[in-house]
Amino acid sequence: MPFANLKVPAGTLDAEQKERLVHRVTDLYAEVFGERARATTLVLVEDVADGGWGIGGNVLTLAALQSGAGTAPDAG
Repeated sequence: MPFANLKVPAGTLDAEQKERLVHRVTDLYAEVFGERARATTLVLVEDVADGGWGIGGNVLTLAALQSGAGTAPDAG
């Protein structure tokens, strides 16, 4: 059974956006694995509490992500 676990900052997506993600990810899995996979594809859109994750040793908040402060530095 194909399984996708999408973690998003809490409060960033409404129900319609989550539904759209479920449909599009399911479509993608069916494209890759064949239509037979559609009926058993599980997509979980999981809200992560504010401050519940980080990158590069820095805790991310919704405010930081919205301001662009949560973006990774250029690898140059």
